[in-house]
Amino acid sequence: MNSTDTTTEAPALLPVIAFAALAMGAIAMGISPVFVRLAEVGPFASAFWRVGLAVPVMLLWWLLARRKAANRSPEARRAARPFVLLAGLLFAGDLFFWHLAIVNTTVANATLMATLAPIWVLLLAGLVLGEPVGRREIGGLGLCLAGGLLLVGASWQFSPERLEGDLYGLVTSMFFGGYFLCVRRARRGASSAQIMAVSGLVTAALLLIAALMLEPTLLPASSKGLAALVALALVSHIGGQGLLAFSLGHLPAAFSSLVIFLEAVAAALFGIVLLGEALGPAQWVGGALILTGVFVARERRSRRTADLVQ
Repeated sequence: MNSTDTTTEAPALLPVIAFAALAMGAIAMGISPVFVRLAEVGPFASAFWRVGLAVPVMLLWWLLARRKAANRSPEARRAARPFVLLAGLLFAGDLFFWHLAIVNTTVANATLMATLAPIWVLLLAGLVLGEPVGRREIGGLGLCLAGGLLLVGASWQFSPERLEGDLYGLVTSMFFGGYFLCVRRARRGASSAQIMAVSGLVTAALLLIAALMLEPTLLPASSKGLAALVALALVSHIGGQGLLAFSLGHLPAAFSSLVIFLEAVAAALFGIVLLGEALGPAQWVGGALILTGVFVARERRSRRTADLVQ
């Protein structure tokens, strides 16, 4: 095989690798409600530890990857900095309201409201990123929303006492949509390691302030709670958010946001395995619709190739 063949195959495989990373990241984020429920601390404390425990690992990753990041142009790196910082601010808001939603409404309600994030991504992708949203993405969004409604809607319960938590879930979706767009924009001039490390410092600082002001204690009462916090940091943040940041350097935001619906599928499956929950026929159909929506919205190679040069 000559060198031309080798360089052609590598870019062709990169979108596949990025999609696999995105799917695994969604699964890793999908288990976060389980860890939050087991953490034995309040919602703001668990949100802080999720990022705070991950920051040292992210800083080490960035340090090891800085030589590779230096290959980007100085102009691209400067343009990315505001979006890296804004990503940290928005993710702090995302976790703040997400953890509030988890403890103030059902996991099903919180998940359903949070999965509305792709709506904001598709609405703003053209304005913020200059990435047009086509009929495939819109059709995929419709299928994923219908699937999410079937998957989680069977367990969704409206009641006045849960309305506040449901609204927290909706606000979560707005913050996560903004975070998604900022990470995608930042990846044009910053590595995934830099984004995770720098934005993580911003997020951890803001959540620490919130936890100190609003929580009676920051520490779990037992080793079980500590293990849940460590798992939250390693699996859901380093694994989930790290893989998301990597994939957003190689896949368009609109399509990537739809893959995050797999988080709801993963949450349902984790409910079966870890909590003994059962899925009805409507929920299985919902999961199938989400997978179909992601397939419909997939990017063809001709449109992906230009994105790989960034």
